[in-house]
Amino acid sequence: MLRITVVGLAMGVAAMAASSPTFNKDVLPILQKNCQGCHRPGEVAPMSLITYQDARPWAKAMKVAVVTQKMPPWFADYGHFANDRTMSAADINTLVTWANNGAPEGDAKDAPPPLTFPEGWQVKPDMIVEMPKPFHVKATGTINYQNIKVKVDFPEDTWVVAAEMRAGNPKVVHHMRAIVTPPGATWMAHAVYGQSYEEGSEAMTGAKEGTDLLGKFNPGLGAQRFDVDQSAKFVPKGSDIVFNIHYTAVGTEQEDLSKVGLVFAKTPPKRRYWMSPGTPAAFNLVIPAGDENAEVVSEVTIGVDHAELVYVQPHMHLRGKDYELRAIYPTGETQEIFKGKWNFDWQVGYELEKPLAMPKGTRLVAIAHYDNSLNNKYNPDATKDIHWGDQNWDEMQSGFLGLVIDRDTNVAKIFIPSGPSLLPRGKSGPTLASAFGLTK
Repeated sequence: MLRITVVGLAMGVAAMAASSPTFNKDVLPILQKNCQGCHRPGEVAPMSLITYQDARPWAKAMKVAVVTQKMPPWFADYGHFANDRTMSAADINTLVTWANNGAPEGDAKDAPPPLTFPEGWQVKPDMIVEMPKPFHVKATGTINYQNIKVKVDFPEDTWVVAAEMRAGNPKVVHHMRAIVTPPGATWMAHAVYGQSYEEGSEAMTGAKEGTDLLGKFNPGLGAQRFDVDQSAKFVPKGSDIVFNIHYTAVGTEQEDLSKVGLVFAKTPPKRRYWMSPGTPAAFNLVIPAGDENAEVVSEVTIGVDHAELVYVQPHMHLRGKDYELRAIYPTGETQEIFKGKWNFDWQVGYELEKPLAMPKGTRLVAIAHYDNSLNNKYNPDATKDIHWGDQNWDEMQSGFLGLVIDRDTNVAKIFIPSGPSLLPRGKSGPTLASAFGLTK
């Protein structure tokens, strides 16, 4: 009887060992699919998860991160997206079981081939545009947004299917944008190439009409592609690029030399990809002191034909809680497009699963909520009413929306501010109630 029991126990242990997940066979494919884009040398993540030796010390932390849905970073509660990072329940269970069972390595023969990445990039750029000289970042104090015009002088009209901005010094670069300034643009027309200018300085005068947002960098965003439905971004012949950068002091003097990599279209695109410059936006926002769920609403109206929405990226600061985007069509029908939580540390962009037609006259309404109370541990000051501003202790309610349009579309007419975005600044909001008489 004792012998039978021992034999049965041994067989059970052997079966358990055979079914227990191992790194090489079960965990590595999950990390390749979900994690290694950021968790590799030279990227934004704090540790590499390329090899077993890299990942083993982090087994318990990985378990906690996936169970609490801290990783992979994904905050959409509603919508259908091509770049959905949500990890399946089966993959979460595999990681949890592996960590609980001592994180075994397994047989090296079971490992899939390692992924290959372009060195230093997530894309393989055809052109790299770099700041001509380092920017000196002071150790302490407020650093206003910096704008640095770089001479590129594109030799011909150029179509760009992907862009990736790389921070030279990620410790001090909070976020940045690459903005195309075509010939004849008045914005920064008199700026000296390579010289940095603060927002509001004399060189910053002139309307931004004709400029276009070519690429962005912020935590969790990565490279951006513009080839939806055979589209691409248009850069006119003779254009230059302005680096618009938000630096943060870290207690020691630093230097930054950032760059942007561009991938060119190999064949002429059928349509044009356009990114809004942070609109719809509520420049008239007021977030009352102490309000733990302040609502702010903004709106634009589509002013052109044949536009399709393909991308949504909310933007707020440290008091932001959530963001929602609705379409109100000319027929009166309303459609919810996106709804999700806001995370300042991971400013994710959401690629729609399918392009969504935006008939001329469609109103895009953005609804955001903020916590300006003492309960918000990230709140810089709960005692003040908060208005729109560039710095983190101010607030923004804006969205970077990507649309695919006809190649000959007048981009100045795509988004027309409307509704709540045109209201005078009040004591709070604008809100759904003040703009539309609605409560939700």
